[in-house]
This record gives sequence, structure tokens and C-alpha cells, in this order.
Amino acid sequence: MLEVDHVKIAFQSDKEEVTSVEEVSFAVNPGETLGIVGESGCGKSVTSLSIMGLLGKNGKVKKGQILFGDEELTKVSEQRLREIRGNEISMIFQEPMTSLNPVFTIGNQMIEGIKLHLKMKSKDAKDYAIEMLNKVGIPRASEIMKEYPHALSGGMRQRVMIAMALACKPKLLIADEPTTALDVTIQAQILQLMQNLQKGSKTAIILITHDLGVIAETADRVIVMYAGQVVEEADVFTLFKDPKHPYTQGLMASIPHLEYENEQRLVSIPGSVPGVKQMPKGCRFHTRCQYATERCQQEQPELEQIQEGHKVRCWLMEEAPLHPVLGKPKEELVT
Repeated sequence: MLEVDHVKIAFQSDKEEVTSVEEVSFAVNPGETLGIVGESGCGKSVTSLSIMGLLGKNGKVKKGQILFGDEELTKVSEQRLREIRGNEISMIFQEPMTSLNPVFTIGNQMIEGIKLHLKMKSKDAKDYAIEMLNKVGIPRASEIMKEYPHALSGGMRQRVMIAMALACKPKLLIADEPTTALDVTIQAQILQLMQNLQKGSKTAIILITHDLGVIAETADRVIVMYAGQVVEEADVFTLFKDPKHPYTQGLMASIPHLEYENEQRLVSIPGSVPGVKQMPKGCRFHTRCQYATERCQQEQPELEQIQEGHKVRCWLMEEAPLHPVLGKPKEELVT
């Protein structure tokens, strides 16, 4: 359904052009959930915005293709993009307050999109909007329709955004941290709603999140991003059982477990993600990797397939049979 092929995204600042995402490739099939994980600033949201054509006037896809069916999204007209957005591809944005228009009521904003894409009359569109608000767990839905965004809590605004995104039953749903502002019971309800939509219509989902628990529960395949690049891709079972990249291993090792002793400390990855203007030479993770070699500091590795469906961007994969840590299951690594 969607293929992102060697995409490079750059932004024009006052003095120079800055590359935010480089050489990102992945594909999504109908009815599949692809999880994208990584630290803040790794390029997850920028990649999703490029699919929607929402990079703004300073952002541009400099290289690569974004194919949605037979259409190249980086080359279609703005009019065609408007037809695709909300109808064929919907997005749940990370911050609902900047996505909802503050001068229109919730009802006005929902009804406008439903009438535009589903060709409903005003009365039917209003009834359908109330139905969608009820589905995402919003109480007093008919009253909420009359409210303005500022009158709602962050969690309520997020649920409104989710209802708007699901209303047109899109072919592809991009969910950027969809449950961040929600309590645990509503999180489960929203994820179940998304899965029900998927079962009924073969909707593909790109789920962007920091929560590895959500990924384990909902994703079919996972890509791990670091500093604007994909560093590992695998099906969800392989990634959790046998992570190969040192960064992925660090993420897995940082998850707290019920069986930990009281005094046992969580594993942490030293340092922080480099800024887009301070990308290190060679492997972008080498400044934080305890296994880095001189080659890692000088040469940038490619994303290579090490077995069917499992790709890793790491020079140490060539030394994996001799390496004391790489390739070990998570439990052994944590120990």
C-alpha cells in the first residue's frame, strides 16, 4: 500500500540547509501495523509528515520516493494531496491543541471533514460525528460538539483528533503518539478501536510511539530509528526476542521488569541523540556505543539484511559470531 524508498528530508534555516532524515526506507501492506520507535528527535514525526505532504514551506523531500499505491506523493498536486488527506490517509497528530482550530467548535470541525470526504448531508454528518465521539469514549458527545478546543482537557482533545482521523475509514492511518495524553484504560480502548477498524477494512497503520509495550501489543513489524536513520527492522517477535543493533538492545534493556530486585538499577544508554547540525562522522550511534570500533568512527554502515525480514545498520554484524554480546537474547543482555 505504501512504500517509502530512500527518502532524505531537509529543512532550510536562515543560513543553511539542514538534513533531518536520511536514507529512510520501509513498506506497509494492507491490514498491517508498522511500529516506529526511537528517542525524541530521531525523525519519526518528520517522516510521517512527509507522507502527508505537511513539511511546511521550509521542509522538502530532497531525495527518494513515497509511493501510495500507484501515486508518487512527492509529485502530486496540492489539490490531489487535499483529496488524499483525511480520506485515504489520516493522521492522528501528537499535539491536538495545535491541530484543532481554536475558533471553531468541535462539531463544526468534525462535520466539515465528514461532509467533504463522505458526501453526507449536514444532519447525517452530525449524527455520525456524535457516533464517532461516543466510540472513542467521550461522554456527553452531543454537548462536546458545541465546545471549543480550549474548553477540553488534553486527553479529550486527543480523543477528538482520533475520532476525526477514524471517521472516514482511511486506507492508511498514521498515529503519532496517539495515546500519550490518555490514561491507561482509555489507551487500551483507543488501541482496540484502531485494531477493530483494521480488521473490518484492511486499514494499514503506522504507529509512532515511545512505548515499547504498545508496540509489543499491536505491531506486526517494527523499525527502530536513530538520528534520522533506520538502524533496525524486523517483525515484532524477532525484535523483542533477538535485537541485534546495540541501540535496540539498549532500548530493550531499559524496560523495567516486575522481577527486578528493589536495589537493581535500570540500564540506561549514555549520552543523547546528536543534533541535526552535529551529526558524527561514521556510524551515528558510535558516540554512545560501548562496542564502537575505529571503523565505526570513520565509515557509515548500510542497512543490511542479516536474515529474511531482519535488517540491521551496524558494522559489528560482520563480527557477530565472535562478539561476546551481539546476538544474545534480551534476558541474557540484561543479566
